[in-house]
Amino acid sequence: MASVDDSREVAGAAGPLDLLLTQAAQGTVRRLSPGKPGLKFLGGLARRPDRVAARARSLAGQLAQIAVGTSDVAPSKRDRRFADPAWTENPLLRRLVQAYLATGETALGLLHDVPLEWKDAERVRFAGTNLVDALAPSNNPLISPVAWKALIDTAGANLVRGPRNLVRDLASPPRVPTMVDPDAYEVGRDLAVTPGSVVLRTPVFELIQYRPTTETVRTVPVLVVPPTINKFYVLDLAPGRSLVEHLVGQGQQVFMVSWRNPDARHREWGFDTYATAILDALDAVEEISGEDATHLMGTCSGGILASMTAAVLAAKGRQDRLASLSLLVTVLDQTRAGLLGATMDPDTAAQSVAASRRAGYLDGRRLAEVFAWLRPNDLIWNYWVNNYLQGKRPPKFDILSWNSDTTRMTAQLHADFVDMALGNKLTRPGSVTLLGTEVDLSQVTVDSYVLAGSADHICPWQSCYRSSQLLGGKMRFVLSTNGHIAALVNPPGNPKSSYRVTDDNSAPVEEWTDTARTEKGSWWPDYSAWLGERSGPDKPTPDELGSARFRVREDAPGSYVRDK
Repeated sequence: MASVDDSREVAGAAGPLDLLLTQAAQGTVRRLSPGKPGLKFLGGLARRPDRVAARARSLAGQLAQIAVGTSDVAPSKRDRRFADPAWTENPLLRRLVQAYLATGETALGLLHDVPLEWKDAERVRFAGTNLVDALAPSNNPLISPVAWKALIDTAGANLVRGPRNLVRDLASPPRVPTMVDPDAYEVGRDLAVTPGSVVLRTPVFELIQYRPTTETVRTVPVLVVPPTINKFYVLDLAPGRSLVEHLVGQGQQVFMVSWRNPDARHREWGFDTYATAILDALDAVEEISGEDATHLMGTCSGGILASMTAAVLAAKGRQDRLASLSLLVTVLDQTRAGLLGATMDPDTAAQSVAASRRAGYLDGRRLAEVFAWLRPNDLIWNYWVNNYLQGKRPPKFDILSWNSDTTRMTAQLHADFVDMALGNKLTRPGSVTLLGTEVDLSQVTVDSYVLAGSADHICPWQSCYRSSQLLGGKMRFVLSTNGHIAALVNPPGNPKSSYRVTDDNSAPVEEWTDTARTEKGSWWPDYSAWLGERSGPDKPTPDELGSARFRVREDAPGSYVRDK
């Protein structure tokens, strides 16, 4: 079975969740349809017949060259859809691919010929791109050489296995091709295996303290707040691919929040519930470590919650409890946040909130479907060919195993996120109230470390950068040359990795890349060093985990992470 390139971007439920949540309430057809923006686009084309005619003449000329074999149109070497040699060596298949590429380029070119408001343009472009991708000849079982070779190699078994896989995947959400063998990994055996113990369990979360592996530890500990959709272990994925393991190996004391997988009984848990949980975790970390300040790290939706909780501490004069704030692939400012921002409107938001109110929660499997259609070639059609045309089991890939391990989100937390995003309220001090306190992110003046991915299609790096400008204090902004999840799972040793960094986020986002310096390798060592500079002197490693009040309950990764 072919190996999977770890550098490939995959969907993970760890994005600007407040925008994605609105899309989960819609059916697939409606979500992929351009709707009213599509009608605006068609009207715009009708008013520009000269552009349509010019595109048509150009396409006709290309098709004529293709027919006589003089065209140099060819798929990109990075386009894995046409990697099989038959696509280029067989003259009929080569012409078919060339005609598809030329027609697709013409269709997508028309999308740029009609000026639309940015939201409408994003939706039309999304629908058009998905349609072009779906019509690729590589997806057609009657044409694909991969399918015909599988027919010969398996003596026709793929004709049985493929439809069986399709029926199974359509039977229950998310109704997309299975991306990973469900039996390939086990949490606690293959994933989330960094040694540690659960030292606190509440109805909302478990707190994991990881066991130090060095003779001394840094004085100031780190508390990690993971996303509220999917499990925490994307940060503790597997040995050699775990940020937690890396930090512990550098002498950092690390604590991790593991959220409970809620159900309808917990429908009323909202922002206040989760902020209270973060404060409860901070209390425990302070007592166990014996320190008055903690590094607070949040990822994605967890970063939003961590930021707002930090603002509450600042407003109450207790910001001294924080040694720093770290935000990984977190969007606080939703201004022009790509396709996801474009597809959000009051009607869609109201429908989404009403749907989760009825159930008591939002099912993470619905979000998994939304994520998949954001990158259909990688996350839909790639597995369409593998699972259905070839009849194969999907490859083993730890990130995709984590991605499929979805959780639910309570109805109230869903409503709170959507309401906050709909008005982009975190950009306006006082527009959001948390624990009875108005949130003003500019009051957070501790040093901050903000990470974004240059190829992130879920949390655009420009949005992460603008978000960093909402905070006060000294800022280190790091742009990793990776996508959304690869930016997090980015261990040292990958020769392709690099990042750009500055300690100044005052420049406009358009000018930032001109001022940033480029560093080779993973950002993990940079982050560990940054924490070390703010963690005080080293001290002897504690003999035991927990404390008299917060006793060890069970080994990591705990019980909540295993809840389905």
